[in-house]
Amino acid sequence: MTRIVVVDNHGQFTHLERRALRDLGVDTELIDNETPPEEVEADGVVLSGGPDMDRIGRSAAYLEADVPVLGICLGMQLIAEELGGRVGSGEYGGYADVTIEIVDEDDPLTGSLHPETRVWASHADEVKELPEGFSLTARSDVCDVEAMADTERDIYGVQWHPEVAHTEEGEEIFENFLEICEEA
Repeated sequence: MTRIVVVDNHGQFTHLERRALRDLGVDTELIDNETPPEEVEADGVVLSGGPDMDRIGRSAAYLEADVPVLGICLGMQLIAEELGGRVGSGEYGGYADVTIEIVDEDDPLTGSLHPETRVWASHADEVKELPEGFSLTARSDVCDVEAMADTERDIYGVQWHPEVAHTEEGEEIFENFLEICEEA
């Protein structure tokens, strides 16, 4: 059975990320972000959302764990910042219903979604510049980088929260990530 851990960065929806995976039949566990990656056996890692970059613990170390990684909201931002991209304040601010545009239909994480889909996202902070090796996979009229991927390293990020009911096709993100983990 595929095992995917959710690294808890103190986000208000983190428990829903674990539940979404569990509902897909995945062996999953919510782990504290101070847990060293070498103490965790997993086929994939979800870096959860959270309130701010000062509370990410050892999350960045999971980028070197040689398993697929999915960053959600703050999780995506810490991927960008750790790997040489740039994060800054968003112009839009708090949580809102946003229509995103999928710009890479071949992306294994987001490519199967409808060309335009509604998501629930916070744009208090957002990725302003992609790290080297990453491609843009989704954007919106309020954020230039709604999703990004480095398929060579199997590292993916979404600005939105696929685990909440307000996000259309959110379950598909987790299904696609599960498939990525099974193929890695």
